[in-house]
Amino acid sequence: MARILLHPTYFPSISHMVAIVAADGVVFEVQDNYQKQTYRNRAYIAHTNGRLLLYVPVKHSRGGDRQKTRDVVPEDSFPWQSQHWKSLQTAYRTSPFFEYYEDDLRPLFTRPVEKLLDHNLNIFTLLCDLLGISKPVELTTSFELSPSIPDYRYLVAAKKEKDFDFPPYTQVLEAHHGYLPNLSVLDLLFNEGPNALHYLEAQKLDTI
Repeated sequence: MARILLHPTYFPSISHMVAIVAADGVVFEVQDNYQKQTYRNRAYIAHTNGRLLLYVPVKHSRGGDRQKTRDVVPEDSFPWQSQHWKSLQTAYRTSPFFEYYEDDLRPLFTRPVEKLLDHNLNIFTLLCDLLGISKPVELTTSFELSPSIPDYRYLVAAKKEKDFDFPPYTQVLEAHHGYLPNLSVLDLLFNEGPNALHYLEAQKLDTI
């Protein structure tokens, strides 16, 4: 597959990473207007009671004016990073590979975050390293409603998510609430470890 266009997201979903693994390269949309209720600032993990939302609070522009995603700043009035890290530790400390990746991931939850977009790009870089993915990455220089390359920007929508019907893998908390599909790729990484890349490579995803 050629290069694909998609949004940088907060600890991308499995579907997001399936699209990336199948592509020859990645073009990240960075010229868009910020929209609420998307994976730009949220991710889902498996927890004891089911899906748990990891949400990055953001500072909204004065007067409610639209702001570019590249300008969005996380709200730092409460410790969302440490809360997210504690949630991951609680959820995955008994998973097969959490301890294997723990030290690499911890700095993402301890270093100050100035811009949401930069944080998401840093997350992507580290995840690719941990998963063994190597893809050329570009950033958009203008916003195109009808791009000339395969458009996967729809994957950012958290409220209108389609059923991708990926086959199940073993989840450490499955006995509590059954299998939970298309969580953050962190769930796949902590449960499958080095096999996570093989799982992603075996899946297919369609553009819309």
